[in-house]
Amino acid sequence: MQLQNTTALITGGASGLGEACVWRFVAAGAQVVIADVNQDRGAALAQQVGSPARFVCTDVTDEAQVQAAVQTALEVFGGLGVVVNCAGIVLGERTVGREGPHALGSFERVVRVNLIGTFNVIRLAAAQMQHREPNADGERGVIINTASVAAFDGQIGQAAYAAAKGGIASMTLPIARDLARSGIRVMTIAPGIMDTPMMAALPDSARESLAQQVPFPARPGKPEEYAWLAQAIIENPYLNGEVIRLDGAIRMGPR
Repeated sequence: MQLQNTTALITGGASGLGEACVWRFVAAGAQVVIADVNQDRGAALAQQVGSPARFVCTDVTDEAQVQAAVQTALEVFGGLGVVVNCAGIVLGERTVGREGPHALGSFERVVRVNLIGTFNVIRLAAAQMQHREPNADGERGVIINTASVAAFDGQIGQAAYAAAKGGIASMTLPIARDLARSGIRVMTIAPGIMDTPMMAALPDSARESLAQQVPFPARPGKPEEYAWLAQAIIENPYLNGEVIRLDGAIRMGPR
């Protein structure tokens, strides 16, 4: 599938990995629906991008809000061919810490936003994609999810985050198999240490320590590199049902 004249719905599209996809996809000739809970940033980005973009304030855990984002793609741009799920939150909390056991509510929230929110977008977008006119290869759509190396190398305090991201990785193949008959491919990217606002919130010493753990290149990944991989996945019709690590060969230690 080519991005030229294709509409992409990008969750978490107002910043970080999602924003990088917005800019790259529009440069390739796509139209984009930016779905994010950050109304100010999302609206400002859509204004910067111009006519190929629309912003819809979207909590990915809310069915009606996700439906509104999908509907915007259909009504404004005439269809939906690509979804990139970048929306997510991070939490550091030990199973049992100084204050007692891990708060169940915070565990549930991380799983709800990262895992259930991702599936919510997949199911509602795929329900519309299946009616799209297929291309010459019989392809109707591409869905790209965002896991994390934490799905495989979860660190101390990452029980909730690793569980949610591991769920995204694990459901990639069964969903790809479910949607194969509709000509919809499903892939997942598992980023390592990425230079995003989430990373920027860490102390300088922590960022430097994490960057030094990357074998090569010994630096955080760039959001643009995530977007570059997302485009390659979209354009390669034989990529389906797989998780790709984008991590500079890092294997995370316990902390």
